[in-house]
Amino acid sequence: MTETVTQAVREKYAAVAVSDLTSEHTGVHAVAEAFGYSAEELSSIPAEANMGLSCGNPTATAHLKPGEVVVDLGSGGGLDVFLAAKKVGPTGKAIGIDMTPEMVERANRGAQKQGLTNVEFHLATIDKTPLEGNSVDCVISNCVINLAADKPAVFREIFRVLKPGGRVAVSDIALTAAMPPEIGENLLAYVGCIAGAIPVEDYVAHLKAAGFSAVQVVDTKKDLNAYAKVENQAGCCAPPAALTSSLNVVNSVDDAAGCCTPTATALHDDLAELIRKHNVNDFAASVQVYAIKP
Repeated sequence: MTETVTQAVREKYAAVAVSDLTSEHTGVHAVAEAFGYSAEELSSIPAEANMGLSCGNPTATAHLKPGEVVVDLGSGGGLDVFLAAKKVGPTGKAIGIDMTPEMVERANRGAQKQGLTNVEFHLATIDKTPLEGNSVDCVISNCVINLAADKPAVFREIFRVLKPGGRVAVSDIALTAAMPPEIGENLLAYVGCIAGAIPVEDYVAHLKAAGFSAVQVVDTKKDLNAYAKVENQAGCCAPPAALTSSLNVVNSVDDAAGCCTPTATALHDDLAELIRKHNVNDFAASVQVYAIKP
């Protein structure tokens, strides 16, 4: 099952990476702003770095300083890496880790477009990074850890790479109440960040078990329905983009059938129907996660 989930996530995010969803699409831009990015931040980086996949803005709360090394787990098109690079400056480094080749390629294009010399991207899973132990000042992530099949392994890996005194500043989706069985047992819901989410108390317990202290998981009270803004955006395979990023995703995918494969459209139809029956805000939340390595 673990490999099935991993492969499903990789395939769906690959579809997003090769689509033309960017901040230039009104809905994609609106999703980013809804989860905490300012118009100034979004205009300061390549539009291609943002595909409407966020559930927060970890760089806004990570308190990054010049000269620090920051790692983004599940870096996608490089949105948070590029923003972090500006904060840590030329004496620091912003590193992205992503398991999807298409995402890493997209992010590298963005870095080249900006002429950045203090960023790098690695193709790897977030539970087994190529980074040395005790080498990182801060670990960030944005709506990705919920997709990991083995979350305790991810937290142990974060602990390993952080320097003593290093910190975690993660945006993610966590459960605040019991999830309907129909969603919890659905692979497509997992890929859509729903079924993979864990209860807030489990998030705290896993971080403490990995060795972290000062653990906090804070509900941001953001409306998860904001993801529906991505719906019907121009660009090939926009529905898979909504599938991978959204919780309360939506309605008409028929308009996209001309550019997406029938299978992709059918998968989105299935997930849309599933989600339409539930108000995800009743049992899931966008959270900010903080922790310190002693």
